[in-house]
Amino acid sequence: MDFALSDEQIAFRDSARAFADNELAPHAAHWDEAEIFPVDAIRRAGEIGFCGLYTPEQYGGLGLTRQDAAIVFEALAGGCTSTTAYLTIHNMVSWMIGSFARPEVAAQWVPQLASGELLGSYCLTEPGAGSDAANLRTRAERDGDGYILNGSKAFISGAGSTDVLVVMARTGGPGPKGISAFVVPADLPGIVYGKKEKKMGWNSQPTRAITFDNVVVPAANLLGEEGQGFAFAMKGLDGGRINIATCSVGTAQAALDAATRYVQERQQFGQPLAEFQSVQFRLADMVTELVAARQMVRLAAWKLDNGSADASAYCAMAKRFATDTGFKVANEALQLFGGYGYIKEYPLERYVRDNRVHQILEGTNEIMRVIIARRLLQDGALDTLR
Repeated sequence: MDFALSDEQIAFRDSARAFADNELAPHAAHWDEAEIFPVDAIRRAGEIGFCGLYTPEQYGGLGLTRQDAAIVFEALAGGCTSTTAYLTIHNMVSWMIGSFARPEVAAQWVPQLASGELLGSYCLTEPGAGSDAANLRTRAERDGDGYILNGSKAFISGAGSTDVLVVMARTGGPGPKGISAFVVPADLPGIVYGKKEKKMGWNSQPTRAITFDNVVVPAANLLGEEGQGFAFAMKGLDGGRINIATCSVGTAQAALDAATRYVQERQQFGQPLAEFQSVQFRLADMVTELVAARQMVRLAAWKLDNGSADASAYCAMAKRFATDTGFKVANEALQLFGGYGYIKEYPLERYVRDNRVHQILEGTNEIMRVIIARRLLQDGALDTLR
């Protein structure tokens, strides 16, 4: 195994760090406080290629690996967790349409998504389904040259401020095989957006419910064939779990960096905090667990890039471990700041708030355990690289 980054990966990382330092970090606290969706910054990210990292090159994307994308997202997350997390969702939408839509539909939408000119939302979660995604009730009925879409979605990132939706809806019977996926222009008649949710974190991106009331979607906007939607959604989520895991790692790294600087500057009892062995031990545990999380994420990305049979289980393991670790490290960093960590003059409380939701979305960490255990027990094999 070669754990060193390639020259190209180093260049992408450095470009992402520069963007995070110059375009995200200086504004992140204001975006959070004022709940601003920084569309202009996202479009500038698109100009560099960050809105279509693993989108197919034929439609204007960079066509990078998931490993490459994880390196970029980690660097960006250190600047603004919430905005980077939206970028990961947008990348998933761009990739799904570029990979599974009919060529004419992909050509219509994906180049503008990859450039950041248009923005996308991923619509799977429903109010009554939650973690039981295969039990979704939004329905699409075939009617001549189109489908009539009825139902509702919940907790949709970017909803009301984006241009295109990838919507999972039931076209057949119960269970995952009855679900299809559609490209839905976000301004079609019959689409109603709910109020913007007031959230603990992730405040630089709007979150709303969406209701579909007899929305007419062209039949050509079906991704793949009827019944393939749930499989597409899960493929999207494998990558999404890596993405959100690496956002946790990037945010935790920023928190650790801030804490490391602080304990060397802050004096207590006549000496820097860094001189206390208890502080040294805490920092040692934080960096050790953070490095372990980063390597697990990159291993899962490698599995996904190489089409490994157990890639989904590794994506679930990486998501579970990295998001738990990322929250823990950010919280420990806040503790090292003492009372200062709890006030908004410093970014620590925002790191903690923004990282917390990663343990819930893209499948809760309890569901990640279900996926891992099922692979281990029912499928009878999990390559643990022994």
